[in-house]
Amino acid sequence: MSTCPECAADVSLPDSVEIGEIVDCGTCGAELEVVDEDPVELDVAPELEEDWGE
Repeated sequence: MSTCPECAADVSLPDSVEIGEIVDCGTCGAELEVVDEDPVELDVAPELEEDWGE
């Protein structure tokens, strides 16, 4: 269990999570990235930017 940085709701996590894994907040729907494993810390996942071939 961890806390959503967007809405402060509890986010249930699988038993084994890895750094860089993306999980969704069930309350606000934010995409969250696991940034630390012990204890599990979540941060808002970065938005993917369009690559227009530049």
